[in-house]
Amino acid sequence: MKIALGCDHGGFVHKTAILKHLEENGFEVQDFGIYENVSVDYPDVAEKVCESIQNSECELGILVCGTGIGMSIAANKHKGIRAAAVSEHFSAKFTRLHNNSNVLCLGGRVIGVGTALELVDLFVNTEFEGGRHQARIDKITQIENK
Repeated sequence: MKIALGCDHGGFVHKTAILKHLEENGFEVQDFGIYENVSVDYPDVAEKVCESIQNSECELGILVCGTGIGMSIAANKHKGIRAAAVSEHFSAKFTRLHNNSNVLCLGGRVIGVGTALELVDLFVNTEFEGGRHQARIDKITQIENK
């Protein structure tokens, strides 16, 4: 599985740890920056990650900013992206299981690195359950296509 990864300055430390963690666990990662801890505009990074998913270059994305909220708002503006800002384990699992989310958004100022890695593991290792949930995803897609 290839995972797109990006952050702004609020998520730089976490993104660096996530990149190493994913690679150590056999995932191919496309790193969309940032590459040094400097101030950037999070919508620019979110756009690159989301485009890689839209173009089928990557299957899932992970975005990290200060709270995860800004990245999730920006990511959800892109067609076909279902991004979730998550800060605890249950939501990290169920956003994949029931919502088929394809982008995980984390807050570098909200959770510690250890928790972030646990949430990443839950997200990337959980498969969409489908079934009754697919009809709900289809409704979201219909709204998106209006």
